Amino acid sequence: MSGPVVLGIESSCDETGAGIVRDGELLAHVVASSMDEHARFGGVVPEIAARAHLHAFNPVVRQALDQAGLRLNQIDAVAVTTGPGLSGALQVGLAGAKTLAYAAGVPLYGVHHLAGHVAADTLEHGPLPDPCVVLIVSGGHTSLLLVRDLVREPILHLGDTLDDAAGECFDKVARILGLPYPGGPAIDRAARDGDPKAVAFPRPLTRPGDDPYAFSFSGLKTAAARWAEKYRQRGEEPPVADGAAALQEAVADVLTRKALAACRAYDVKTLIVVGGVAANSRVRALAERRCASAGIELRVPPLTLCTDNGAMIAAVGDLLVRSGAEPAPLNVSVDPSAPLEYASLTPLPAPPVAAP
Repeated sequence: MSGPVVLGIESSCDETGAGIVRDGELLAHVVASSMDEHARFGGVVPEIAARAHLHAFNPVVRQALDQAGLRLNQIDAVAVTTGPGLSGALQVGLAGAKTLAYAAGVPLYGVHHLAGHVAADTLEHGPLPDPCVVLIVSGGHTSLLLVRDLVREPILHLGDTLDDAAGECFDKVARILGLPYPGGPAIDRAARDGDPKAVAFPRPLTRPGDDPYAFSFSGLKTAAARWAEKYRQRGEEPPVADGAAALQEAVADVLTRKALAACRAYDVKTLIVVGGVAANSRVRALAERRCASAGIELRVPPLTLCTDNGAMIAAVGDLLVRSGAEPAPLNVSVDPSAPLEYASLTPLPAPPVAAP
């Protein structure tokens, strides 16, 4: 007998995603991105993102159902990102998910966006080992987590970024180097022709006495800006390929060095790397090499599941349903700055303030 079918909705930033999962198996995975609409502004514009979600929501859901060969009345639960993310974007997704759950007469589950990234790996590699260390690297987040049972136990934060996330550093330096947005893929492409040893960029928070699991990429961004400025002050353009390769090497070095240190300290044999920056070729290659040397299993989702998508939210919903978790109340709201404590996220609207 097959398990429940879960439809997942993701709308936290500039991707509108719908995915369908049953018993850990991915049945459908559809994403519509508004990235091109933001590129000319050099970053995501919240109002444009929310409007794009409105236009894309119904077509994406319809396409996911068609891909799975299902009708809405064959869905057993709906899961939706309720935070963190852009407030307007999250609200579009939640409103749509509530409508679908009501129309289908099924429970709704609120999901933490970052837990979705963790669960994305299960769609390719099966259940998460207990315990495992998870490195989340994206445009807005860089975190090291100790994960046991993703949906039943609290998630332990070993360390987080103190300022810029790794993906944010890529975006900002790409702009300095004259590369297009989004910066991560542009840096990765440019780095192919560069020398990673050409520039001695710093490795933030890796000296003795520093927090072993915290991250900081603001100073690295500033170092890259000053390096480029020296060339321009002489009337020259900086060697972009070398700068991109050296920056990418510094980021990958810090990320993997700290992740492996956490695995050793907590006697964990599996490292899982997720999030948009997990698609970076140097991060993946260096993680593979260092994990192999340390005897640690490395798990990284396929590239299509690294960036934001509805399949990862459906994966969390699937785990929540099968664990017997309580669904979200009807008045569930969004929390744009929600900390990652549990996979389930069901914030409620603030009570009205009494008139004086």
